[in-house]
Amino acid sequence: MPTDIRVKICGLCRPEDVTAVADAGASYGGFVFFPKSPRNVSIAQARDLALGAPVGLAKVALVVNADDAMLDAITAEVPLDMLQLHGSESPARVAEVKARYGLPVMKAVGVGGPEDLAAIDVYAEAADQLLIDAKPPKGADLPGGNGLAFDWQLLAGRKYWSVPWMLAGGLTPDNAAEAVLRTGTRQLDVSSGVESAPGVKDAAQIAAFVAAAQA
Repeated sequence: MPTDIRVKICGLCRPEDVTAVADAGASYGGFVFFPKSPRNVSIAQARDLALGAPVGLAKVALVVNADDAMLDAITAEVPLDMLQLHGSESPARVAEVKARYGLPVMKAVGVGGPEDLAAIDVYAEAADQLLIDAKPPKGADLPGGNGLAFDWQLLAGRKYWSVPWMLAGGLTPDNAAEAVLRTGTRQLDVSSGVESAPGVKDAAQIAAFVAAAQA
């Protein structure tokens, strides 16, 4: 029987990917607005994808240090359920975005070592949800979606924060179940781990990932 584990598949670029995500039983579908990413979509593309999404799939816009003009343009055109801030946004900026757009805000926090854990508590005071991701390597072009994991033992004994949280970084159908067991997370986020090529989602891998997470 499936558990209450919720899955987010991020970096959707094609209508068939959105359908595959919904059919697999994922809870969230993510659209990336970051030109350096192989999963970047235009506002027009995202609008069409979001309008075609089945009822019940929460639609998330991922942005990196976006200014108000960019967020205004995205939210005016794309029907969304959540904004995901994946850059170096401060807690004050998170609160500002929440107030301005009236949408739940998820803040990504990169973890590479114990010294990064304090930021999780700080952002928990401002965001509606947290995404705890592997810290990108120095000089990386992408703040996420690098297919890298971090030491999950860093989260041992700290399974709960004051807001819901999601685990990301290096997840695949092969380690999704282990991730749930070792961290206690109730939500998983995956992007490159269910692709046949950068930016090209694989329906079979999406189904396998959701099934593994919920097994």
